[in-house]
Formats: sequence, C-alpha cells, structure tokens
Amino acid sequence: MRLKLFIIFSLMPILLFSQINFNQYFKNGSLRFDFLLGGNSKNIVVYPEQIKAEPYWGGSKVNLIDHLEYGSYRFRVIDINSDSLIFSKGFCTLFQEWQTTVEAKIINRTYYQAAIFPFPKKTVRIEIDARQWDGNFKNIYNTELDPQNYFINKETAFPFEVVKILDNGKPDKKVDIAILAEGYTEYEMDKFIYDAERLTNSLFEVSPFKEEKNNFNVYAINTASLESGTDIPGEHIYINTIFNTSFYTFDLDRYLTTSDMKTIYDAASTVPWDQIYILVNSNRYGGGGIYNLVSVCTSSHELSDEVFVHEFGHGFGGLGDEYYSSAVAYEDYYNLEVEPWEANLTTLVAFENKWSDLVSDSIPIPTPRKLKYGKEVGAFEGGGYMNKGIYSPMMDCRMKSNEANDFCKVCQNAIIEVINYYKK
Repeated sequence: MRLKLFIIFSLMPILLFSQINFNQYFKNGSLRFDFLLGGNSKNIVVYPEQIKAEPYWGGSKVNLIDHLEYGSYRFRVIDINSDSLIFSKGFCTLFQEWQTTVEAKIINRTYYQAAIFPFPKKTVRIEIDARQWDGNFKNIYNTELDPQNYFINKETAFPFEVVKILDNGKPDKKVDIAILAEGYTEYEMDKFIYDAERLTNSLFEVSPFKEEKNNFNVYAINTASLESGTDIPGEHIYINTIFNTSFYTFDLDRYLTTSDMKTIYDAASTVPWDQIYILVNSNRYGGGGIYNLVSVCTSSHELSDEVFVHEFGHGFGGLGDEYYSSAVAYEDYYNLEVEPWEANLTTLVAFENKWSDLVSDSIPIPTPRKLKYGKEVGAFEGGGYMNKGIYSPMMDCRMKSNEANDFCKVCQNAIIEVINYYKK
C-alpha cells in the first residue's frame, strides 16, 4: 500500500501538468517575447526587445508545463485572471556560458533570447527565472503581455522555400526540427538539401533516435547567404552569411555559434518547430549546442555526422559534455556541492536522484576507469570539463567522444524522456 501511495503522489505533478486545457487559454500560433540577457559574471539584467506573433505552434498541446527541470533558465506563463501557471519551459543561453569566462569578470555583454509559447487568448504574466549557484531558481524579470496590444509585431515571415525531409504527422504530436542553411549561396541549395538529408539520416542511425524516428518531423529551410562558408576570426576570415555564425566563440577555435538569434527565429517561423539546427557550409571541424536555443554544426568535415548527433544531444536532450581533458574557456562551471541539472552528470551529492538504479551492485561508486568496467554503467570521475568532482555514467559515450558509437544508457533514457514530452 505504501508503494502504491508513493507512486500516486510521485505522479501527481505530472498528472496536474497534463490537466491544462490548451483551448481554454491558447489559440493557434505563437507569441514570441524577445529580450536581451545582459550583465557580467555576477549580475544579470533582462532588457525587453519586442513582442511578435508567429503563425505556428509546433509544441505539444497537452504537455504545457515543463516537468523536466532542465536548463540554466526557465520562463513561466501565468494566466492573470486565475493566477494559474499555464505554460513553462527550461532553456540555456550563450550568456550563461559567457558568464563563466575570464572576460565576464571585466566587461558587460548582452545576448539575444526569446521566450516562445502558444498565443494566449487573454493577458498573461511572463516570469523569467535564472538558476543560482545553489541549484535553485530565482526570478529576475516579469511583465504582463496583453494579446490585444497593437505593438505586437505581426509582420509576415519571409517566404523561404521549405523541403520536408521527414514527415510523420501533426506537429503537436511530434518533435519538429527546423534545419536552416548557413553559408550556402542561392546556387548551393541543392548541396544544402543533400547535406541536411545526409546528416538527418546519421541522427536516426543512432539509438534512441533510430527507434523513435516516427516521432519526428524534419524541415530544411533554404535560407541563402551572400557568400559561402562562415567566419574564422583566428585566421582573419570573415564571410557575409545570413545568420552570422563564427568559429572562435569565447576564443575556442572549434566552438561554432551565433548570437544573431533574432534573424534565426524569424527564418524558423516559416514552419512549426520545436528545435532549430543551423547547418553551416564548411569542411572545418566544429559546432555547438545550447539547450532549447539552437544546435550548430558544419556539414562537410569527416566527423560532421558525429558532431551533428553530439550537438543535438545538447540542444535537444539537455545533456552535458562528458569530456574533461579538452581546452575550454570556462572557470568554475559547476558547483560541486549540488547536483548538476544535466541528467548525465553527477557530483554524487544526491546520486540516488540520478542513475543509481542502473548501476549493478557489483560496481563500485566511484567507478575506476579500468578496462573491466568499460561496458558498465557506474560513476566515472571526469566530466563537465572537470577531471575532479564530476562523474559521468560510462567510460565512453557520444557525449564524451566521437569514437563512441552510441549514447550511453543514461543519455538514451534522458533523450527518450524529452521525446515523450513533445509527442503527447
């Protein structure tokens, strides 16, 4: 009886989340609240930019409250009349990564962001929260949004040509990926479609994506650039592209990102989407993935297939990097006295809340990085850019190296949970 009661009470938050009636609070389309996250290593300020109406809502119409608890930030949408939470979503941002760099200790910067949710029927309050060093969220901004406000931007999106790479049904029941061309000229769109199809196929060759392929829609959007390629500042190469991607993010030669999210959001609004992937026309090694923001990868390096999958593990699955010996720009990225929010990293502070149920009784915790444990789930020291104090589930995984064939069991379970969130 106690077990049954425990299961019932454990499921209550999820059951309550599923009771939000989409049609009561929302209508078709999305409301996009654009803002800048600004500040330095210690301070955060939210600067509102614009409010925009978009034609599609690609997310679930059932799972409107984010129960995953992933992300360094979250936003919550409150119905003013009832003071009820009607939507929430966790996310990450380049700003949070930049805050851990040396530069953030001496200057201020801003990074573009947006909170996107189904278009509300009545006035709502949006609250933006930042995860603190102790792991808890703190509110940093809130404002009311009136859907009748005539300052809501209703400009029609540019009619980019769209090619459906994978079509498995209604967007609100599927994970919808919008792949945008970057550094492809109008004469290179055939190459873009070929690259997008090839890399999409590589994603669905890896578990658990191959088993879940029928739960995805994939769109390729022909967003042409004036010039081919991307910026490589360390080599004094500067290319005029539509989304202004660049290597040397935080002065790391392989880190390929963009902060021009406004242009990206505008282009992606051509289709209903849950995840945005920027495919960069380059044969150089690199990429980047930021949870519920954007994934970026080059198309033509010999390891592009592996990088494409790895970065989607970040952008879609919210998974942390499991490597610990490569050069990074970050300092004190994790608090070793609390559990990381990422499902595949632990400090062992509350390991029972992570993947301890997948560890055999014969496996020691911490688990030595020895050959005999090479295929076992344990807690191996090293991960999250740190060789001490952070532990990962297996000796190798797609979130650790390009040599791993698959995601580890812990990462697979986490990805499946995210897929289930979108498909219901």
